[in-house]
Amino acid sequence: MTRIGINPARGKTSNYHPARVTVTVLTYIPDLSGYFEQRLEVLQLVLASLRAHTRLAHDLLVFDNGSCAEVVDYLLKLQGSEQIDYLMRAHQNIGKIDALRIMFNAAPGEIIAYNDDDVLFYPGWLEAHLQILDLFPLAAMVSGMPVRDASLHAFKSLEKLASQGAPGLSVEKQRRIPDAWEIDWATSTGRDPEKHLQATQDHLDLVLGFAKPDNQGSCEAIGGANHFQFVIPKKIGLQALPPEWTGKLMGSMVELDEAVDNLGYLRLSTVERYTRHLGNALSQEVLDEAAALGLLKNGQFQSQLSGKLQPRSRKRHWLMRLPGGRRILSAAYNRLFSILYR
Repeated sequence: MTRIGINPARGKTSNYHPARVTVTVLTYIPDLSGYFEQRLEVLQLVLASLRAHTRLAHDLLVFDNGSCAEVVDYLLKLQGSEQIDYLMRAHQNIGKIDALRIMFNAAPGEIIAYNDDDVLFYPGWLEAHLQILDLFPLAAMVSGMPVRDASLHAFKSLEKLASQGAPGLSVEKQRRIPDAWEIDWATSTGRDPEKHLQATQDHLDLVLGFAKPDNQGSCEAIGGANHFQFVIPKKIGLQALPPEWTGKLMGSMVELDEAVDNLGYLRLSTVERYTRHLGNALSQEVLDEAAALGLLKNGQFQSQLSGKLQPRSRKRHWLMRLPGGRRILSAAYNRLFSILYR
């Protein structure tokens, strides 16, 4: 048994110290066809907006949940150029909620900013989240995109605070969220925008204001948060996650919302839109917005996406107009998905 010299790290210390916030991104792109055809471009735009618009000190942790070689190569290049602080890789898809359990335990910061890999970030997003988290009493889960659907569940703690009141707290019901944001949300999640607006036409948004005494700070928030993107204290996030391994590829995120609520904490959103859900495709409107934000260089993505851009609205495919068409196609898709990616 031999040994050559002494480990050069022995007796030395690192000058690295974790930032207060760990920004985390979970990605899963098993191939670049079908549903995932534009997902690499979506991920590239997401990480470009994150780099450009996150000014506060943070560490970036990316968890790759079994993506294809092209996506892994891209992430490795970003880590090699020091644009990703921590890159965690699973050799297969271990499911979303279980990936969160690993990510949240591994995050070195006291605050976790969790994001799916299809979320666009606007300037000042993290500052706006932290303002609500630091100022509002019992705030724990803060999202940057208010959506009316997000206020329809896990609101016991919010209801309790609104009914009991607190010093410096104001509560109003308004039609505060613009319909244009709701249309974007419906489109990016595969909903029918007109049906979504119709279903929520009588919904009023719960708008909360809070001001500390002696002019020590004030802000507004909208009741409800989204589980595709949120900022949460690490200790509360770990409490809210399932204690045991679930094995579920999808699901359990609504249960995460409910767990935060059952712990007695508030789920809130910023009143302005600081993040935007993109879904699995980039429309020309999104690319135009990205260009206006300075996120695209030399027509980036235009050549890759030539002929593939998704229009803002389009007629339903004739198969979807057949009686039972959606049910039959959904069953076939789910079966093929389980065969290809399980």
